[in-house]
Amino acid sequence: VIWAVYSTLTKKISALGHGTVQSTRRTFFYGILFMVPALAFMDFYVTPAQFTDMKNILNLLFLGLGASALCFVTWNTGVKILGPVKTSVYIYMVPIITTLTSALILKEPVTIPAALGIIMTLAGLFLSEQKTTKKGEPKIWTTKMKNV
Repeated sequence: VIWAVYSTLTKKISALGHGTVQSTRRTFFYGILFMVPALAFMDFYVTPAQFTDMKNILNLLFLGLGASALCFVTWNTGVKILGPVKTSVYIYMVPIITTLTSALILKEPVTIPAALGIIMTLAGLFLSEQKTTKKGEPKIWTTKMKNV
């Protein structure tokens, strides 16, 4: 529900003419601002020495810039161009891309359940993109039924 609200608000913000990077940066700022007070109620401790460890610095840079900022900017751009509903449908491509990338880069085998999952996901995406008739049935089904 929160993601649906976020995507809808992102579309409205981009319609107002605000830049994708600027609105993402502002969203991150307010997210951090509201999360920091919650740390007082959790088992969370940070020492200055942790910020001198190069592994921690690189992890924070990757998570902050790559895995968060770049991904959110990309998502927000997709919402701006395609709209929140169509962009949300394509998030189901993530497991397909992950499976294929792991097969190509990590040489992991594509198992039968994974292949079936890819086929079902692609079929669902294909069906979700079909135009509907007045009755709400996908146009492809109506056309095929007339030919039978």
